[in-house]
Amino acid sequence: MGRPAKFGEDRILDAALAVTAEGGPAAATIAAIAERLGAPSGSLYHRFGSRDLLLATLWTRCVRRFQDGFVAALDAGDAEAAALHTPRWCRGHPAEAAVLLLHRRRDLAAAWPAELAAPLEALNARAADALSAFARAAAPTATAWSSPRWTSPTAPSAATCSTAAPAAGGGRADRHGLPRRPGPVGPERLLLVFTLA
Repeated sequence: MGRPAKFGEDRILDAALAVTAEGGPAAATIAAIAERLGAPSGSLYHRFGSRDLLLATLWTRCVRRFQDGFVAALDAGDAEAAALHTPRWCRGHPAEAAVLLLHRRRDLAAAWPAELAAPLEALNARAADALSAFARAAAPTATAWSSPRWTSPTAPSAATCSTAAPAAGGGRADRHGLPRRPGPVGPERLLLVFTLA
């Protein structure tokens, strides 16, 4: 029986997360990540094969962790929790939020690794399916979920229900307003409006 790896995938990704969140993608070299981890560079190449694969795996892990709470709120029919998930998650996970909000995936990996195409597609499909199911349940007569503008939240963004969240992929923060209507707007309406923005 072989001994467990001293530098497992999650430890390597945690070190990559810290370096990337602090210094951006350009700072996230294999040497810098290995130094943060206290591991030889060869351990990182043995585990991931390339810097692109390591950082793409990190980005995918961040997306999955963000989406877990968002999808759970949608599956529970909790519009308020889904609408507030982005700012809450960003406050609770500042390093992962920095990676997702400040950098596009192509900033991390110049060439997206083929072995991560299917997992990323599955993540996007999971979020889109949860959003569609929620929209159908919240507004069964609406046709919003079949609109060509319908998008799924890959990462924290203005499209994921927050009125002041930075746009996915970095860049400027957008504000999306609701049309003026008398009376309060419930969380279900907020969720539908911001996912269609």
